[in-house]
Amino acid sequence: MNRELFGVFGGIDAFERFRSSDDFDEVLAGSTLTVGIRDSDLGARGWSAAYTGDEGCCLIWGEAYVPDDDPNAARWLLEHYETDGQDALTALNGSYLAVVDAESSDGAFVATDPVRSRECFYTDGSGTRVFGTDAAAIGRTIAEPTLSRDGVLEFLHLGVILGEKTTVTGLHRLPIDSQLTPASVDSLDRFVYDPQPPQEFDAVDELADRLERAFRRRSSLPGRKGVLLSAGYDSRIILSQVDDIDRSYTVGSLEAQEVRGARSLAAQYGASHTAFPPDERYLRPDESKTRYSQGIKESLHIHHAGYTDEIGVDTMYHGLLCDTFFRGHFTASKTVDVLDKRIPTGRLDPDPDPVEVLLEKFGYSREASLELAERTSFDVDPEAFVRDAIGDEFAARRDRAETVQNALTCCGIANQPSMPFHNHLSDHFVTSFLATDRDLIDWHLMAPPEDRTTETFLQACEQIDDDILRHRPPDRPHDATLLNEVEGFVRRKTPLLSSFEPPWPDRKTLFERHDFDRRLLGDLEHVHHLPARHKLRLTDLREWLEWSESQAQLRSWLWPPKRMVA
Repeated sequence: MNRELFGVFGGIDAFERFRSSDDFDEVLAGSTLTVGIRDSDLGARGWSAAYTGDEGCCLIWGEAYVPDDDPNAARWLLEHYETDGQDALTALNGSYLAVVDAESSDGAFVATDPVRSRECFYTDGSGTRVFGTDAAAIGRTIAEPTLSRDGVLEFLHLGVILGEKTTVTGLHRLPIDSQLTPASVDSLDRFVYDPQPPQEFDAVDELADRLERAFRRRSSLPGRKGVLLSAGYDSRIILSQVDDIDRSYTVGSLEAQEVRGARSLAAQYGASHTAFPPDERYLRPDESKTRYSQGIKESLHIHHAGYTDEIGVDTMYHGLLCDTFFRGHFTASKTVDVLDKRIPTGRLDPDPDPVEVLLEKFGYSREASLELAERTSFDVDPEAFVRDAIGDEFAARRDRAETVQNALTCCGIANQPSMPFHNHLSDHFVTSFLATDRDLIDWHLMAPPEDRTTETFLQACEQIDDDILRHRPPDRPHDATLLNEVEGFVRRKTPLLSSFEPPWPDRKTLFERHDFDRRLLGDLEHVHHLPARHKLRLTDLREWLEWSESQAQLRSWLWPPKRMVA
């Protein structure tokens, strides 16, 4: 990877057992840990920072802002940790990992941001606790890595490995809102739901004010700026509020509704627009994509990966997770039946079934999973397996939320499938992650679930820019969610009306057009009838595991059962 953090709880000799210091731009050695960072933008305002002083050493990896605008966030954190303890971590803002070894404290730690937007992998498999941002690099320190059967099954059936597991036994990742010490993993309390009464918390006004502050913080990021732009709601507010964004990019054919809508938005705000054609680069799960899946989430979400060399910016903005934090993506809504289709009403379900809701939100396909089970040798009932896995993960997040609705969203945030999108971007560009702003996370935690809606978000955006909806998303011509859903359904069922186009290219068509069955899975003909998404998951696993000696173990599971061979 272009950027990496790697460390050990130990001295420089322990560090050098695994990696050469020459691999990194800077190596910091404290009394308890040693950590290296490789990042060409180290020291840029709002980005990775390192500091060593009499107080100890500190390294911040990723996007970070501090309250008094100190240009070195690592120095600020170390100095304030000395006096304020964990409160200093609460004040740190952005999408980051923080490594602290303070001389006056009881040791050292590595902390996630409140929502774990940056993964930290660790293992004790070598006898020394090793940690870092590249799962494969940490996995290589395990003498004889073996595959985690549950991790592989969750990946294949859900597209995401839940909780703290990975594909490899003994390779772990820090939980949401937590810290790693030499001998423990400790939960923090920066991400706990605390809904406020409406008379004390105006959701629209608060969101508008916090969005404006978040954009001001991100105005100092370096170099030429761009945005990955859709025709939807989330990325347009970025284009509206960051004045010096002069380039925008969308994956899609020139005639697609999504591209036409994005082009109109770019013109409205004075940015150039580039549309990348959805050729084989869009789907191809090669090393340039799968390394960022870290073996735990689908590389499919990295829509732009094949076009990176054609993106001419230094800093990239995106709207990832705005729908989750501000618009209630994981909220369970009541539905009405319209011609045998369930249409969400926009009102909360008073008694949701958490497992059913999360199965739907994660995009679980019962039919595809049953077919996958038939064609592989895991010998597991997929329905029972995924239900138990999701039930256990929901229970693990329950202490962060008093209500089921908030616990659902917490579980979704802790296991967000689309994070490889950000992983890839932030390895190639200085990347702004708006949704992880501390002020906006606090808004999410304080706003009741009934206020975390598209309507609230749009009202807040219109307070900032009253022309934000000049060009509506092509599949959302109405203000009301229910009306958009109904019109979309009617268009699909009425021969004389054109349907709303999906925002992303059709995977099945591209898979067949570029002969991926033969090129990617030529030795596994028995899986060629699976849906394209499941075949891409198989390819992700095999590609990502090339660093290990686990290919034979994976192949034994993917080989057809005896009844098919016979």
